[in-house]
Amino acid sequence: MARIRCDFFSEALGMGTSMTVLLPDPAGAGIGMAGGAPAGDPPVLYLLHGLTDDDTAWTRRTSIERYVAPLGLAVVMPNAGRSFYTDEAHGNRYWEFLSEELPRVCRSFFRLSDRREDTFVAGLSMGGYGALKWALRHPERFAAAASLSGALDVANRRDHPTNPLNPAVWHTVFGDRPVPPEDDTIALLEAAGADLPALYLGCGTEDHLREDNERFLAVARRRGVPVEARWSPGAHDWDYWDAAIRDVLAWLPLR
Repeated sequence: MARIRCDFFSEALGMGTSMTVLLPDPAGAGIGMAGGAPAGDPPVLYLLHGLTDDDTAWTRRTSIERYVAPLGLAVVMPNAGRSFYTDEAHGNRYWEFLSEELPRVCRSFFRLSDRREDTFVAGLSMGGYGALKWALRHPERFAAAASLSGALDVANRRDHPTNPLNPAVWHTVFGDRPVPPEDDTIALLEAAGADLPALYLGCGTEDHLREDNERFLAVARRRGVPVEARWSPGAHDWDYWDAAIRDVLAWLPLR
């Protein structure tokens, strides 16, 4: 794999930002590494970080590069701060950056497939929320979307009795208003049409966000939306996510 830390200017954010990108290496694999590269433009996984991380977290804290090497899969990991991948009430336009600017910039910098069947999104915690929000708002773009330990009921996090969202983060992202329907993954699921990408939920049984995931799954089942749900022992930590991302990669409908 080629690993690239890319610093670039974002028009949506009005400032420089960064992303970490893994690209299939057509030269083959080194000792102890499998390798693979498709004949054409590779499929791409947008992989989103959590609230306290940045675009380097997945490569520093898991073996994601080794896991994707034999798959011929490109991985794009953008930096989104503490934005909840949202156009912030008192900040920057991170939703516009993620959903519109980032794919366009990536395809201008790198050879990546733009076909729906070759495009996937996943993330952990805040990134799990971002991944499913992106897939539910733009289902025509993705073949599959996965959330690990996702904050999937963010609308109820401000006043949650045991695990509220940090008030400063809430004020920056959502201001003094309730979460609007377009940023509420439960509301998006309630309103979703029939042609959705494949959806995956993974969460540790000791994770404090398990109830969010269970509520999302209950709504999906009530509405007849197929979801692959996997609960396994684990907490809200990298031991769980390093193992769970391998399950996600095995589940992706790669051609």
